Amino acid sequence: MNIKEAKEQIKNAMAAYFTLDDYSNFEIPIEKQRPVFLMGPPGIGKTAIMEQIAQELGVGLVSYSMTHHTRQSALGLPFIVRKTYGGREYDVSEYTMSEIIASVYDMMEQSGIKKGILFLDEINCVSETLAPVMLQFLQFKIFGRHRVPDGWIVVTAGNPPEYNKSVREFDIVTWDRLKRVDVEPDFEVWKEYAYRKSIHAAIMTYLEIKKGDFYKVETTVDGKRFVTARGWDDLSQMIRLYEKHGFKVDHLLVEQYVQDEKIARDFAIYYDLYNKYRSDYKVDAILDGKAEPEIKTRAKAAGFDERLSLLGLLLDSISAGMRFVIEQEQMQQIEMEILKVALAQMSQPGSTPAVILEKHVQILRAKLEKGRQFNSISVEEQRLDHQVIANLERLHRLLRENSDGMDGQAAAKLVQTDFERQVSQIGEKDAIKTGKHLTHMFNFCEEVFGEGQELLILVTELTLNFYSAHFISRFGNVDYFKHNRELMFYERQKGLILEIEKLAQK
Repeated sequence: MNIKEAKEQIKNAMAAYFTLDDYSNFEIPIEKQRPVFLMGPPGIGKTAIMEQIAQELGVGLVSYSMTHHTRQSALGLPFIVRKTYGGREYDVSEYTMSEIIASVYDMMEQSGIKKGILFLDEINCVSETLAPVMLQFLQFKIFGRHRVPDGWIVVTAGNPPEYNKSVREFDIVTWDRLKRVDVEPDFEVWKEYAYRKSIHAAIMTYLEIKKGDFYKVETTVDGKRFVTARGWDDLSQMIRLYEKHGFKVDHLLVEQYVQDEKIARDFAIYYDLYNKYRSDYKVDAILDGKAEPEIKTRAKAAGFDERLSLLGLLLDSISAGMRFVIEQEQMQQIEMEILKVALAQMSQPGSTPAVILEKHVQILRAKLEKGRQFNSISVEEQRLDHQVIANLERLHRLLRENSDGMDGQAAAKLVQTDFERQVSQIGEKDAIKTGKHLTHMFNFCEEVFGEGQELLILVTELTLNFYSAHFISRFGNVDYFKHNRELMFYERQKGLILEIEKLAQK
C-alpha cells in the first residue's frame, strides 16, 4: 500500500485500540494490541506520517531509533535490593526504568498529553543482546518491569533486508506479534504532501515528466545509487534557500541529495531550463491577462515537456497567492477566537484592556512553545501562531498608545474596529486578485491549448493541491467547475459502482 493508506491504517488501529467497553476496560487487551510494523524502503516518509498523525489527532509522539540502543538503555540498569522470602533475606536484582519508557512518562508529565504513539524505528536492526528482549516487548509492551502507559499505541518500522545489511530476519513467532503494513513509494500520493509543503515547482514538474526518477535504489559495481522522496524534499528546501541568497543551483548541489549521478545531472539541466521558461514566458503577465501574442504563439508550438513546465510555473505562482489567502483566513479565525474572549473580558467594569490582551499573547506563546517542544503542532500551524502573536502585539501597542481616559468598552470597540479593518483589507482584496489570476490562467490555456490534456492536467493539479482546493471551495471559480465536469462525472460513476457492489454483497 502507499504511505497515505498506511497512515489511515495506523489512525484506525489507534481508534480500535483505545476503544473501551462498558466497564472502562480496553475492548482489545493490552497484550493483544499488536504493534504496527511499517515495512518499507528508506526515505518514503514513514517517520513523517507519524508526526502528521500525532499532530492531526492531538496526541503525543515519542520516537527512537533502535539501532542507537543497547540492552541496558532499553531495559534499564540493574541494581541490588534486599528482599525477604520465607523468613530469610536475599539480594535480588531489579532494573531501573527503561530510557524509552521513561521518555513516554516525561512527555506525559511535561505536556499534559495522556495518549500517544511510541514510534520505534529500525526495530529489525536491534543489537544481538537486545533481540531477545524485543519479543516480550512486542507482546506485552514491557521493557524490564515497566510497561508502556495505557493509551499509548506502539508503532514500529524497518527496512527490507535488501536496503540494510544490519537487518535481522524476524521469525514467525515475532511476526505473529505484529500488525504488518507493507509500504511502497507512490509519486501521485506524495504529490498531495508535496503541494502542502510547497515543494519547489521545478522538482514537481520534473518528476511529472520523469516519474521514474521519483524513487530509485540500484546496486552497481560502483556501489549504491539511490533517489528517495526524502531526498527531493530536502533538496527543495535547499534550492529555495539558495535562490533566496542568490547562490547557484547546479549538479554539485543536486547530487548531494539525489545520489544517482545521471538523475542529478538531468535535474540540474532541467532546473536551468525551467528558470529560462520562467523568464521567457512572463508568467505574471499571463496571470494578469496581458500575455503577449508571441508568448501564446510559442506556447502553441511548444512540445509536451515544455508545456508541462509552463503549467508548473503557472500553478506555482497562483498557488502562492491561494496559499496566502487561505493562511490569512486561518490566521484571522484563530485571532477572532482569541479576541472574542478578550473583548468580553475588556467590557467588564474595572478591566485593564492592555493587561488582558497581553495575557492572551502569553497564553498563545506558551502554547506555541509547548507545541514546538513536543512536535505536537505542524510547521504551518507554528507559522500561523507567529503571525497571530504579531497581530495581537500590534493591537496591544495600539491600546497602550490610545487608552488614556478610555473605559473597557471603548477599548474593546477600538480593538474590534481595527481587527475588522484588517480583515476587510487583507482578505477580500487578495481573494479577488487571486480569483482573477485563476480566470486569466484558464483563459490563456483555453486559447493556447484548446480542450486538450493540458486543461485536464491543470484541473487535476488544482484539485490535488491543498491550498487551491480550499481556495476554490471557499470562493468558487466558474472556469474550474466548467472544466471539472468530466472529473465530477467520473467520481460520480465510481460512487455508483461502489454502491452497486455493496448491494450485490447483501
